[in-house]
Amino acid sequence: MKITFLGAAEAVTGSCFLVETNHTRFLVDCGLHQGCPEEDRLNRTRFPFDIDHIDFMLLTHAHIDHSGRIPKLYVDGYRKPIYMTKATAELCCIMLPDSGYIQEMEAEWRNRKNNRAGRPREDALYTMDDALKCLEIFRPVRYDEPFQPARDVRVIMRDAGHILGSAILEIWVDEPEVGGGKATKLVFTGDLGNKGVPIMRDPTIIDGCDYLVAESTYGDRDHVETGNDVERFVRIINETIARGGNVIIPSFAVGRTQEVIYELNRQADIYKDQVVPFMKTPVYVDSPLAVSATKIFRQNTDCYDDEARRYVEDGDHPLDFPNLHFTASVEESKQLNIDPESKIIISASGMCDAGRIKHHLKHNLWRPESTVLFVGYQAKGTLGRRILDGAKKVRIFQEDIAVRARIEYFQGFSGHADREGMLEWIGAMRKKPKLIILVHGEPDVLAKFSETVEERLHIQTQIAKLGQSIDLGTYVSRSRLAELVLTENALKQRIVSVTARLDELQAELNLLAEQSKAAIHRSKTGTERDEILAKFKDQVQKKTEEILANVR
Repeated sequence: MKITFLGAAEAVTGSCFLVETNHTRFLVDCGLHQGCPEEDRLNRTRFPFDIDHIDFMLLTHAHIDHSGRIPKLYVDGYRKPIYMTKATAELCCIMLPDSGYIQEMEAEWRNRKNNRAGRPREDALYTMDDALKCLEIFRPVRYDEPFQPARDVRVIMRDAGHILGSAILEIWVDEPEVGGGKATKLVFTGDLGNKGVPIMRDPTIIDGCDYLVAESTYGDRDHVETGNDVERFVRIINETIARGGNVIIPSFAVGRTQEVIYELNRQADIYKDQVVPFMKTPVYVDSPLAVSATKIFRQNTDCYDDEARRYVEDGDHPLDFPNLHFTASVEESKQLNIDPESKIIISASGMCDAGRIKHHLKHNLWRPESTVLFVGYQAKGTLGRRILDGAKKVRIFQEDIAVRARIEYFQGFSGHADREGMLEWIGAMRKKPKLIILVHGEPDVLAKFSETVEERLHIQTQIAKLGQSIDLGTYVSRSRLAELVLTENALKQRIVSVTARLDELQAELNLLAEQSKAAIHRSKTGTERDEILAKFKDQVQKKTEEILANVR
């Protein structure tokens, strides 16, 4: 068998893997590349395989960085089945059309600029209608029930604990030439959940496997202890409300939003006998997609953990409480920034690159009395990452906005297992894998996690490269992969990756220059100015080495 890594290789988005046996070809995920604007080029490159020769697809979960190119695959002619859990299918029914709408709006915006510049028009990557049509090939399956999508492939989907419907893939491939006729077992973690996350069950422990493809998002760090994080979460809300500010929570519409709602409800129950600002503060979920996703979460209580199910059984649904409001219209959303009353606003997108959250940031980032609480991963190149990394000024809707609000990050809501969580999950396997292939992580994180796994678990690891093929078990003698296209696309993708790093470096150097100029204007002596320039020189060198360290 052979795996080719077509996304999420030394990156955290664009998950897409091609698995080939001597009889079958199938995909695992087909996600959008996100982050730096240059990565849109990766989404527009030709698929590096013959679509007619793909027999089926397995989808780990609904997040767009795992599912977002499925409509494009459909537009290009793919009509074979896509298998996923029931909850994932339901979430994709709202998320993919929403993504299509965004693609159309972004194409319209680019074409207005193209028209003014005399450049040719660009088509949307896909449309809302394309996304709706692709749903016809979805095939929902149940957790823990085996199915056979091809004669030599059997699959079981286990709960990954990441978001509603997320799955770990246990895959058995019949390879008579290997191990006396026994099947080779391959496992994809998908996005493995963090233990103790609100609503979600903990990730299922797998008995073992021959080969493991594992995510590594937080492979270089451990999350802050959740209990302390939740206490800090409530304390900061109270402090912000006391100052007369708003609490802005950029949140992924599916997963993190529902977990934040759950935790706010749980804390309200804990503090119900105390008079605190938290209890009286209105909470607004300002994202049409999040509103729809929350309805789906409410309808799939079979995916809840024991605590969340107890709430439901007691008649207190964990995704509903008196001060919770859902905004539907644009007018309602705008009113939130006109109303002077302090409030908590949960809005998408989680990385702040699109959606209504940008409007709320524009109206609150410059206010020292307000707070921005990040509860999810922020990819390099995104607006959220720049804010989290300490930018003093950001550009939103062609306007420079000063960052004066309090900025906080809460790991307790992370949907990804941390370093210890991953090690514990792998370590619990009765039969340890021969090889762990690491994906879904930034280059420096992957390198550190690879070293940690080999030192502590004594298992060989390999960091997947974009466009790389790795042979496992039986050599695939009759590959139908379009090798020439793969090589061509891999080269283009590497060029885009380098370009993205250079764009990131340019943005960082511009920020350092602006900060240094401001400091020079404030300086009073020649000695101070010399010190500022010397510091600027050191910062430029350090930042350049840091960003370009992993460019190949």
